Amino acid sequence: MPNRLTKIYTRMGDDGMTELSDHKRVDKSDTRIEAMGDIDELNSIIGLLIANDVSKNISSYLLNIQHRLFDIGAELAIPGNIIISQESIEKLEELIDNFNSELPALKEFVLPGGSLSASICHVARTVCRRSERTLVRLARTESFNSETLRYINRLSDLLFVFARALNQNGKDKEVLWDSNRLKHSV
Repeated sequence: MPNRLTKIYTRMGDDGMTELSDHKRVDKSDTRIEAMGDIDELNSIIGLLIANDVSKNISSYLLNIQHRLFDIGAELAIPGNIIISQESIEKLEELIDNFNSELPALKEFVLPGGSLSASICHVARTVCRRSERTLVRLARTESFNSETLRYINRLSDLLFVFARALNQNGKDKEVLWDSNRLKHSV
């Protein structure tokens, strides 16, 4: 990073515009900026999850993911920049397979809940899915690294598996959907 920020406010965004790293000015409601914001929000929620005392094993993977999400933000801020690769996606798939192999088979849908860590992980998963939808919308009008979209898709799967693992590791019960419950409750 050639220029470190010494002053946090610049007043350059007061008119509702912001500047990409290629110096192009765009509206703050631009889909690219929205995608960057979604990725930033996801990164923040993962930081919250790490701060909630998750196992060292999972937290080290989450920290690596935070770095990749920052890379994705850089890709989006610098049109044409490519950082995320097929290798990054394969690493996520390997993690999904490894963690999922230790979990009981699913017989019902899982509702967000259980432990606080698993619940935060489910929130991260849903923000990841929103990020994916925003990236899909961006891909319809602008080009960016196609591996990034695949990475985010796989990441939401990993976050689902991590939420299940966090409940299992913490000895918390997963909250499973009960179709009969609807018939007898609010």
